[in-house]
Amino acid sequence: MTAHLAAVNTGAVRKVPWGGRGRGTRSAITKSPASGAVQVTRLGLVGDEQADLRHHGGPDRALYAFAVEDLRRWAGELGGELAPGDFGENLTTAGIDVNAALVGERWRIGTALVQVCWVRTPCFKFQARLGELGFETAGWLKRFTADARPGPYLRVLEEGVVQAGDEIVVVDRPEHDVSVSQMFRIVTTERERRHELLAIGHALPEFVRADILA
Repeated sequence: MTAHLAAVNTGAVRKVPWGGRGRGTRSAITKSPASGAVQVTRLGLVGDEQADLRHHGGPDRALYAFAVEDLRRWAGELGGELAPGDFGENLTTAGIDVNAALVGERWRIGTALVQVCWVRTPCFKFQARLGELGFETAGWLKRFTADARPGPYLRVLEEGVVQAGDEIVVVDRPEHDVSVSQMFRIVTTERERRHELLAIGHALPEFVRADILA
C-alpha cells in the first residue's frame, strides 16, 4: 500500500474533563478530520489550535503524525473504537511506519515539505482525553510510554496544502540511525543515552540540544 494521509485533523481549544467535581483542563487535543484541503504553515495547520504553547506548537512541533495502524492496534487492546484524530494527531498516516522514520527524515506530502524532528511525550491531558472517549485510564501513560511508538512531531520546511489521500513520499533520509522510537526511549526511560541525540545534527530542535549540553 502506498504511504498516504488517511486524514488531516484540526481542533479548537476546549475544556477536557479532568480531576472530578466538574473540573477540567484546557486543551486542543480533541481533533476531527477536515473535509478538503488544509493549508500548512510553518506553525501548523490553518484552523488548528494549541492551548499550551510551551509544550505544543511552534516550528519544531508544527504537526503531529500518528499511524492509523497504531490507532487500530490500540483500539483492539483497549476494547473500543478509535477514529482519526482521537490521539490528538494532525496527520493520520497509513502505509508508513512513522516510528521507524529517522529523525531528520524529510517527507513530501501534498505541496508541503516536512521534516521529522521530535517526539510526542504523553501527558495527563492525553490521559484525560482517553477517559473522555470512555476508556480505562489507569496506567495509561506508563503503558503508552512502554510501547515506544509515539509518532513524530514534524517541522514544516516548505508551506503548502495537504488533504486526505495525499501520498507521503520520503525524499531524504539522514545518515545516522536514530529513529523516532529510539529518540522517544532516550527522552523518556533511557535519558542516560541523551548525548546520542547529538548525532542527529541540525535537525535536532535547539531546545533539545540545549538540554543535552546544559
